[in-house]
Amino acid sequence: MKEIIKHRNKILALIIKHKKNNQSVNFYTPNNFTQQVGFIEYKNGTYIKPHTHNKFLRKIYKTSEVLYLKKGKIRVDFYQSKKKYLFSKIINKDNIIVLSTGSHGFKFLKQSTLIEIKQGPFNAKMDKKRFEPVNEKFIKIKK
Repeated sequence: MKEIIKHRNKILALIIKHKKNNQSVNFYTPNNFTQQVGFIEYKNGTYIKPHTHNKFLRKIYKTSEVLYLKKGKIRVDFYQSKKKYLFSKIINKDNIIVLSTGSHGFKFLKQSTLIEIKQGPFNAKMDKKRFEPVNEKFIKIKK
């Protein structure tokens, strides 16, 4: 299952709660996302021919992130790019979130372990600007 998180027709994030299906390859992200996330399942003995990926120029203007929550529970706070708080979503164990546009922050609601995937190379000075989070009393959990 894929939940699309939008604000003003822009996709802020995708939350992926995988359920087994009959497809062997199922990509959840649109083709224009800079990170492609899918679920792949093959039977024993399946063979994929060796291949190489062609070199071609891609322009990426902003870092996107993919987080796989192995254990725990987190709250993701979504903000407009101009730092205005929008709403929050709860992410549970075994969920994946693909963060695309806007800004975000996290609050860990349980001891958590996650895997983060993003484009490189990483440049600490140019990658992000931190800002103050919304006051807890204004948090709105979006169902």
